[in-house]
Parts: sequence; structure tokens; C-alpha cells
Amino acid sequence: MYERMLDKAYQPTFDEFTVYCGNTREMFLNLDRFLTGELRSDKLLRFPYGNKYGWGYKYSIKSKHICDVFAEKDAFTVMIKLDNKRFESIYNDLLQYTREFIDYKYPCGDGGWIHYRVLSKEHMEDIKLILNKKVKPF
Repeated sequence: MYERMLDKAYQPTFDEFTVYCGNTREMFLNLDRFLTGELRSDKLLRFPYGNKYGWGYKYSIKSKHICDVFAEKDAFTVMIKLDNKRFESIYNDLLQYTREFIDYKYPCGDGGWIHYRVLSKEHMEDIKLILNKKVKPF
């Protein structure tokens, strides 16, 4: 369940990447349009961070890393880092599901990384709120 695209020797096409997301394909396409359209970020397909992460798209604005999105069987995961002040500013507006990712984030500096698995439209709303906070903080 939620297996990632781990064959480093085979670089998937954008269509293969989206098809791999299965039931969440349309949500991934929506997120991609949001990131590249509304937030005006660039994307780059890569195989970062070692073998357990697999293929993912890195989204960035100029040299600022926004997030990575990893395809999973019937899901996708958004990996993003925010400082605690930004997480706190939206915490009460988020689903309990999302709050748990923040509560158990991987600490880094004055904040941390979350690996947010998107499975529903409600999760999409939360990840867009988090992404907006990353790009347009205050």
C-alpha cells in the first residue's frame, strides 16, 4: 500500500507519474496546476534523498525550495519544511489529520519537515493552505 516509484534506472514520464497516483491522480494534477500556475513555481523530476523516497517532483521559485511531491500507489506525499511560526499561524485552521503531521514533524532549525500524504479533497485544501504559507508567509 502506498508504494513509491523506486526504480532509479527508469525515469517516468509526467503521465506515468500521474497515472501511478491512481485514485488521487486528478488531485495531483490539481496540485501541479496550483504550484506551477498560481504559485508560479518551476518543477523538476528527480530521484532525491536515497532509495526509499523514489521519483518525485521538486517545486521551487527561483532558488527557493517549495516542496517535493512523491508519487505513491493511489496517493501522493508532499514533503515541505516550514518554521514553527508559520505552522502555528495556520494550525487551528487545519484538519486533525494535518495537525498530527505538524505535531510529529521532523525537527529542523526553528521548524521542521512534514511528509503529508494526500488522500482526499479535504487534505488538498490543507496542503494548499500550507503551501501558500510557505510562499506568501504573512
